[in-house]
Amino acid sequence: MPHTPYTVSDVMTRSVVAIGQEARFKEIVETMEQWKVSALPVLAGEGRVIGVVSEADLLPKEEFRESDPSRMEQLRRLDDVRKAGGLTAGELMSAPALTAHAGDTLAQAARTMAFKSVKRLPVVDSAGMLQGIVSRSDLLKVFLRSDEDLAAEVRTEIGRLFPAAADEVAVGVSDGVVTLSGPIRDRSLVAVVARLVRAVEGVVDVTVDVTGTVPAPAGAEATGPEL
Repeated sequence: MPHTPYTVSDVMTRSVVAIGQEARFKEIVETMEQWKVSALPVLAGEGRVIGVVSEADLLPKEEFRESDPSRMEQLRRLDDVRKAGGLTAGELMSAPALTAHAGDTLAQAARTMAFKSVKRLPVVDSAGMLQGIVSRSDLLKVFLRSDEDLAAEVRTEIGRLFPAAADEVAVGVSDGVVTLSGPIRDRSLVAVVARLVRAVEGVVDVTVDVTGTVPAPAGAEATGPEL
């Protein structure tokens, strides 16, 4: 897998089950059951994403089956009441669709999912054409990186920004938790280094052991960032 920053294109699923806006209610349910998915992108034309229909969009039909909603409930849940009478994907879908782009970072996709309380996002190009889909579980794939892979990237990043300290700082990784130790001369940089390492995709946490701190030589002048 490539070095950070990871993008949606690195983890997304490219083979996507989708439906047209004229798909009927039963066809939608059957498609979800067949492919074991809980939501489907809705396409128009040559593949432009115009919405998403999910299990949540279908449930109002069952919820309101035995009784009509009260006037207050109709006003409070206008969208659900409308969907209870929907027959096609175009009538049932949530629109416009929340989407991601292949070049978005995983953090951007994660924020969209968290803020909008959705489990997946269709991935589209600049014209809105479907390219794939990214789910919560896809975003977690970076935490499957091996400790060796993480350690190698952490060393590379430290060496790139703090070349003078690259040979002094020991990097250890266990279950995704990075431990940095060694003679850190400037303790004010500890937080900077920790933030740098925490930004590496797949790192679970960072600890810094500064017990080996070595004081700077007397009278030495600062010449730039140094560990």
